[in-house]
Parts: sequence; structure tokens; C-alpha cells
Amino acid sequence: MAIDVDALLARVPTGLLIGGTWRDASDGGTYDVENPATGETIARLASGTSDDARAALDAACEVQGEWAATPARERSNILRRAFDLVQERKEEFATLMTLEMGKPLAEARGEVVYGGEFLRWFSEEAVRDYGRYAPTPEGNLRMLTVRKPVGPCLLITPWNFPLAMGTRKVAPAVAAGCTMVLKPARLTPLTSQYFAQTMLDAGLPAGVLNVVSGASASAISNPIMEDSRLRKVSFTGSTEVGKQLMAKAAENVLRTSMELGGNAPFIVFEDADLDDAVAGAMGAKMRNTGEACTAANRFLVHESVAEEFGRKFAAKISELTMGNGLDEKTTCGPLVEAKALKSISELVDDATERGAKVLVGGKAGEGAGYFYEPTVLADVPSDARVITEEIFGPVAPIVTFSTEEEAMKLANATEFGLASYVYTQDTSRMFRVSDHLDFGLMGFNAGVISNAAAPFGGVKQSGLGREGGAEGLDEYTTIQYIGIKDPYAGH
Repeated sequence: MAIDVDALLARVPTGLLIGGTWRDASDGGTYDVENPATGETIARLASGTSDDARAALDAACEVQGEWAATPARERSNILRRAFDLVQERKEEFATLMTLEMGKPLAEARGEVVYGGEFLRWFSEEAVRDYGRYAPTPEGNLRMLTVRKPVGPCLLITPWNFPLAMGTRKVAPAVAAGCTMVLKPARLTPLTSQYFAQTMLDAGLPAGVLNVVSGASASAISNPIMEDSRLRKVSFTGSTEVGKQLMAKAAENVLRTSMELGGNAPFIVFEDADLDDAVAGAMGAKMRNTGEACTAANRFLVHESVAEEFGRKFAAKISELTMGNGLDEKTTCGPLVEAKALKSISELVDDATERGAKVLVGGKAGEGAGYFYEPTVLADVPSDARVITEEIFGPVAPIVTFSTEEEAMKLANATEFGLASYVYTQDTSRMFRVSDHLDFGLMGFNAGVISNAAAPFGGVKQSGLGREGGAEGLDEYTTIQYIGIKDPYAGH
């Protein structure tokens, strides 16, 4: 269905959502949002100040008690209505994401489905926020535990999955009975703005969800995190920024959920089905133009099949069509901004200077927009920056190994520990490898594994906590224990 882009942009709120009302920034400031495929400005939004951030937290705190007391079924019904509305507005959300982030429309539609599932999943989990009841081992007390909403939350989302990262945080907070201030990414706020309006349309009461977009992230996050009324911060983004937020959170002993950087290994053993592995590699690497924390970053391939895998992978990569994501023929969009394009170019140049061989791609696109050709590199030395750093782009470096032990050593040789992928037809090896991989997620003969029903999160410097699954609701609750004198004690 063709969308009138100008009419759609006119429907997206451009102000700050505070206490149920869209309004201008307190100082009248604005900032521009551009289309990375063209470099053109597509919208101008209110740029929130520290005063606006405090006002948003005031609004959240004002209704926290009332919202926490709202029956779980009512919260569930709001989330279910929001799910239905997001699906009804699928083409609008997909078009917005493509306009502000660059991903192809087909992938943007996929994100609407994926992101919407968090609304449906947590609408179901909202009524299953159980405590427990049991006698103590000594028999002198009855233990009663009750789950309560943790309280007002600050939610900070990234630019690469503008809808799904919002729903993955907002939905469990709504389900648990928490109020929120949402800080969308500066580069891609339009989807978040439209999603917030959709939540209002679904019946979410004023003040439960507040949105403060802005050119300066610290101007918004700092005053909120310094306020003792805030009880939780959830952040998805770089490890560097995550560490800064964790240090800030320590001052008020805030609950934290941190989904940070990744350096995912994609391991192909000698017995793997190579065609299946290549198909999985395409999903794990090229989904979202490689701009994903779960993207395969290092392809560790057994030396006996490395040449064949590289040839087949490069052939598939060469079939991708680079261009503006609004064109239905496009299968690889632009990078999100000029800084990202510069970073990718430097990583590939470093690898080739160290002896890596370019099998396909290897240079920036021509003309407007921030395009880089989908690239496969072979014979990449293990000390190349493209191996040790998170790529966040359409570049796939291949490194060989000779033994299972060597593969595990190479895979774990990183400070990150988010996603990993293993291709082998030996199920015994699958269990051995999973025991030794220091990663929170592992795909076994599967290149795309994220699901709203599954816990998502990493270890080491990839973060703390889990999003999605039953575990995702736990992140927004706190446990109160009540010790009740046992009526039979002493009898």
C-alpha cells in the first residue's frame, strides 16, 4: 500500500509528550531529523531541555500510585489494543522507520511485526505477575511474596530499531504498573513519537508514558537520574555510554537494565550445511544493513570449508541491491549517518592494509546518502580492527580455525558477550560449544533468533538484565516479602 509521505509526516507529533499533552520545548528549541538515504531534512522536532525532562518526571511521578493500583486486566487490555493499532498502522510505521533510519521497507515491515509482539506478549504477561506462598522450613512462619512495580522509569532507546526497542521497554513497564519517561534516539525519534501517540489512542492514561526527544541526551537524562524519585533506568546503546549511565545510576542506587555492545561470532564447523550456513549468515549479518548489536561481527570458519563458504557468501552478498529503502527493490539501505560511513570505511581500509582480501564490495557508494557496499573480507588477521571492534555495518570478515578448541578461544576473545551463532550438524557439539561460549544468546543453525517470548541480553560488557520473555517483566518489578506467624507454631 502506497503511503503519502508528506501526509504521514504531518500526522506525527513533533512536540514533547508531558502529562498527556504534546507541547513545545520550554525554550522553543528544535532540532532536525534527516533521511540518511538522501541527506535531506524530513522533520523538525521540539528539543527537550533539562526543565522539560524534570516536568516529564513530575508527570510520571504524579500518576505512579494510581497507575500501580490499576487492575492488571486493564493494563493488559491497553497493551492488546496498542498491538492491534500498531498492526493497523503497519505501513505507516514501516515508512517512518525507512525514512528516518534507512532500512528497506521489507525489513521495516518485519520490525513492525517483531516490535508489535512485545505489546501482545506483555499484554498476556501483565495478568501473570505472580508472587508465591509457602511455609518456612522451620515451620514458624508463612512466607508471602508480592511483586510490585519498581516505580518511575527512564527508558533510553537506540536508533537502529526505532519501534521494537521502544515496545520492548514500554510494554513490560506498562504491564508491571510503572510510569515512564521515554528518551528516543536523536537520529530516529519519529517512530517513537508516533508510537507514543498510538499508546494514547489505545487508552493509556495521561502521564503514564511521557516522551522527551532532544538534541542533547545528557540534558534530558542527567536531571532525571539525579532525582531521587526515579527508580529505574533501562538503556540500549553503546557500552561506553552504558558505563556512564551505570555510574550515574549508582548515586541513587537505581535498578538498571543495560543492553550494550556486541561482537558476535558466527562459527561454521567443517560438518555444517554450507548453503544453510550462508542463508543464516545473510540474516545474521545483513539484516538492518548490519546495524544491529546482534549482527554477526566475526565469521569463524573451519579451514577445510572456508574457501567454499567465502565464495558462496560473497555470491549471495553480491545479489543485494543497495539504494533508498522506500524503493521496494532495495535490499540494503544506507548507514544511519556520515560518522557511521566514515567508521566503516576506516575498518575496511585497516583490514586490507593488514592483508585481508576483498571478495566483494569494499568501498563507499557514490552520490547522495551514507551508503557502503555490502562487503566480504577473507584472510583477515585476528588483530585487525574489524575483528576486535563492533562493526555496525554491512561488512563480514572471515577468519579460519582448525580445531573446536581454537574456535572457542577465538569466539571468546572479546570483552563483549551478547549474541553468537553456531553451524554444525553435530548436536553433541552444539551442547559442548554452548557450555563454553561466554554469550547470553546463541543461535544453533539459525541466524535470526530474537523473539518477544525469549529473554534477550548479554554477559560481560554487553550488559545487565534481560528484555522480553517472562524475565522481561521481572526487570520492572520489585519483590516484597511478608513473614506471617504460622497459626500452628508452638502447637
